[in-house]
Amino acid sequence: MKPAAEPAAYPARYWHKTDDGRVQCDLCPRDCRLHDGQRGACFVRQRVDDRLVLTTYGRSSGFCIDPIEKKPLNHFYPGSGVLSFGTAGCNLACKFCQNWDMTKSRDMDALMDQASPAAIAEAAAAAGCRSVAFTYNDPVIFAEYAIDVARACHERGVQTVAVTAGYLHDEARRDFFEHIDATNVDLKAFTEDFYFKLTGSHLQPVLDTLLYLRHETAVWVEITTLLIPGANDSDAEIRALSQWVARELGMDVPLHFTAFHPDHRMRDTPPTPPLTLTRACQIARDAGLHHVYTGNVHDKAGGTTHCTQCQAPLIVRDWYRILDYRLRPDGCCPDCGAALAGRFDEKAGSFGPRRVPVRISASP
Repeated sequence: MKPAAEPAAYPARYWHKTDDGRVQCDLCPRDCRLHDGQRGACFVRQRVDDRLVLTTYGRSSGFCIDPIEKKPLNHFYPGSGVLSFGTAGCNLACKFCQNWDMTKSRDMDALMDQASPAAIAEAAAAAGCRSVAFTYNDPVIFAEYAIDVARACHERGVQTVAVTAGYLHDEARRDFFEHIDATNVDLKAFTEDFYFKLTGSHLQPVLDTLLYLRHETAVWVEITTLLIPGANDSDAEIRALSQWVARELGMDVPLHFTAFHPDHRMRDTPPTPPLTLTRACQIARDAGLHHVYTGNVHDKAGGTTHCTQCQAPLIVRDWYRILDYRLRPDGCCPDCGAALAGRFDEKAGSFGPRRVPVRISASP
């Protein structure tokens, strides 16, 4: 049996010494207080001597080129390819986690791929990717690495995407999203009870992140809610969530309702019926939201983007494939001239639904 690889120790930001001699991580509201050698709840931020380090800087569980719609982002360069990667660990403890093998990993040897920020940016540009996505596990826990990758990407004209639960403190929030072009935030439910019991976290910091993104940044924002039978799929909760998004963030923010499948610690919970997604979409539209989508199911109607003024179908999708793209080069409806909210190229990308593994060398 080969010995375990030693984790890279990169100086972390967002911490301070407490009066009792512990080091407190200030990245997220967990506020982990650590003795020497201890790791935070996320597993990847560790106290070494009298400082905090990030143990996964430059190390990934793997790189793949995905369709941007898989993030999911439907209004951010549709049809384009996005170089995607994550590391290990997470600062939430979701009992329903769909990527639990990665987010709950305590095996540093699982992080086999190593790559510098410049190497990732170079690989994305060489592959013709419109963007690089920090995804699979929550990128806020490897913020220092993600920020360096984002800087390198912007130098090459490559955009950046964060798929996140949005659970972080204000200073880290501002630093992290300063370097992000688009994000999909998991709004996992709309009750504190759900967040506390099923994720080990709290709702308000996520709402604070969404408010900050929408009103204080130019980041393109979309939201995903995984509907779990009996947990967060009541009409009342879906209506409250949708009304909050419309009122506080605006009617043009896309909202994705996705289907749960039994996993991790909720294997006895049944999968989400397709009719639940259809019902949720109608509730959200009744609340005033213009762009509501379904996910994790085969539903062409639930993936189609309509003009907010004349209701003409502008982008027709089948799963992750673009079937029709009718936007004018200026991002407006060809029928009535209304502008569609989002970030668009003159033509849709042609990456399609495939997923392409990529190997990246450790240095550019």
